[in-house]
Amino acid sequence: MGRLCLERRLFLWRSPVLSAEVTTELARGKPLWKMPEGQRAIGRGRLPQRGQSAKYPGSLPMKGTPQMPIKNRFAEMQPEIAAWRQDFHAHPELMFDVHRTAGIVAEKLRAFGCDEVVEGIGRTGVVGVIRGKSDSAGRVVGLRADMDALPIEEQTGVPYASTVPGKMHACGHDGHTAMLLGAAKYLAETRNFDGSVVVIFQPAEEGGGGGKVMVDDGMLDRWNIQEVYGMHNWPDMPAGSFAIRPGAFFAAADQFEIEIVGKGTHAAFPQSGIDTTLAASHVVVALQSVVSRNVAPLEAVVVSVTSFETATKAHNVIPATVRLRGTVRTLDEGMRDLAEARVCAVVRATAEAYGAEARIDYQRGYPITANHEAQTEFARAAARAVSGACAEAAPQMGGEDFSYMLLERPGAYIQMGIGPAAWLHHPEYNFNDEVIPQGCSWFAEIVEQRMPAA
Repeated sequence: MGRLCLERRLFLWRSPVLSAEVTTELARGKPLWKMPEGQRAIGRGRLPQRGQSAKYPGSLPMKGTPQMPIKNRFAEMQPEIAAWRQDFHAHPELMFDVHRTAGIVAEKLRAFGCDEVVEGIGRTGVVGVIRGKSDSAGRVVGLRADMDALPIEEQTGVPYASTVPGKMHACGHDGHTAMLLGAAKYLAETRNFDGSVVVIFQPAEEGGGGGKVMVDDGMLDRWNIQEVYGMHNWPDMPAGSFAIRPGAFFAAADQFEIEIVGKGTHAAFPQSGIDTTLAASHVVVALQSVVSRNVAPLEAVVVSVTSFETATKAHNVIPATVRLRGTVRTLDEGMRDLAEARVCAVVRATAEAYGAEARIDYQRGYPITANHEAQTEFARAAARAVSGACAEAAPQMGGEDFSYMLLERPGAYIQMGIGPAAWLHHPEYNFNDEVIPQGCSWFAEIVEQRMPAA
């Protein structure tokens, strides 16, 4: 038994990928914990897991159970990366106005020793290039993170809460940026790959289409990026777990503004006017028939009216106009066309039925985020190397402008759980710094698996 334990310890010590807990215990000369009955080691440098979610078997285990393997360097770097993240969190910036964040990113990439750092791509985006130890086939892989925050008043109460009134990192882009910076530092130190990696720090994901602006700026062609990968943190999914799916993953996000035009009048004499409030109210209700009566039950379409604004706030005036705003989400191009056609037809017909006129501005927004099949499996393999498993994700009706990069290059987008948390875009949301090593490791694994060192 003693000899077996010694051999096992030496075997694990030689592994390039160990959990932080194993590394600490071995460095102190302590024996490994006793293997739980009925369990066995899984692969090189891995230990069995207990307390994981059945739905997400790659999640971080409960406190007091052995940890899944992460790269040693990221366990050491975690406090440093968390400090970067918390600094970004305290200084949120919106849309393309991410000058402070982008400046810090560029400064750090240069300090890491990146071979090339270029600012101003897609207005305020930053691109860094790291070349591997060899380049036998000219391979180039892109890794993307978004940098912008949201116009929300923060309510987390954390010591590093937003210092900017009305702005906060409520979607975890501070975590995305910090994790990709951590991966860039590691990759610049080790360069254990055959080819080049391009790290992409994108502005304006939250409604500004920064991904499209970077693509239109020639980023993919300029650096000959052949595959591109991205990640989003996911609350209420076990911390450190991963989930992905091939094909349509995040929805197309279209929007509409509707003006209902009638004839204003005194509220005591409705017969003298055309009641736009009544007409608009029926438009809101009628729009719900688009999904319930025009879309097949097994298709996924969302039509939401999110704003109802009359031309007056007076209690005794029937307004001449009412404005409605909303969004349409779809996971299929055919459904996207159908939804647009039916929304416009229903709005016009309903308004006309009440004697009013409907003026519609229907704008197509972010396209469907569709993962490429082969790259999905590459991303899944990297996730398994980090967490031991990768779940099959459900389609999501949220929009994501990484879709523009996936329209131009093969690639994949993955979810990483951050554990129990307020939901995305909530004023009490906060990224979980404990999953930083897992996120960094996934980015690094993508590079080292897709471009193994010669």
